Amino acid sequence: MVQQVLINDDDYYVPDANQLVTEDDTPVDNFASAKQQRLLVSSLYSSLQSQTLLAEANVGIYYTDLQPPIVPDVFLSLDVQAPENWWEKQNRCYMVWRFGKTPEVVMEIVSNKEGEELGKKLQIYEQMRASYYIVYDPNQQLGEKILRVYELRGRRYTETVETWLEQVALGVTLWTGEFEGRQDVWLRWCNQDGNILLTGDEHAEQERQRAEQERQRAEQAEKRAQLLAERLRAMGIDPDNL
Repeated sequence: MVQQVLINDDDYYVPDANQLVTEDDTPVDNFASAKQQRLLVSSLYSSLQSQTLLAEANVGIYYTDLQPPIVPDVFLSLDVQAPENWWEKQNRCYMVWRFGKTPEVVMEIVSNKEGEELGKKLQIYEQMRASYYIVYDPNQQLGEKILRVYELRGRRYTETVETWLEQVALGVTLWTGEFEGRQDVWLRWCNQDGNILLTGDEHAEQERQRAEQERQRAEQAEKRAQLLAERLRAMGIDPDNL
């Protein structure tokens, strides 16, 4: 058991962060998972800039001092943000007792049959009381379902067919397209209308296309004005004096 330290006069104790393992340098297990994690995290920050949130990939969550941390592939916690000095030992990972809440959403991306996503991990996230647990299984390692969504109801997770996560006002959807030069099927966040949350590059491309459309409309308007002026001159009318 981790040693505890007194932090105020009310006999409220928290674990001593100096004795916790906050990083172990374990690499991401494959390229596909790394890209998928980046897509999920980056689109949240790019599309929800007005909302306070903390979304990360492969960062440990300490939910009790009695157990080692759980490291989800992706998590989302609303209304909190990373501490200013994130190099301090107690700020290097997500310690529930410091943030005052658990993340609302935790995600696992299945790459093999050894991860216990439907066993031990599900039980831990249930005990941790994360509102939603999402299991993305693109290669159907755990069965026919590619996407599983669990919602905490009372003290237990219930699998649901709903992909709209009411408590966080976000949805998840499968999307076919290109991300970082790779064409594939991706798990994406979406709004209630099913529109995906865009990454920074996608926002920039959308703005580029909008600017190009405006330029083309301006060119067409200029050409119509020139054509009209030529017709007026052919009729003996000076368009500049109209």
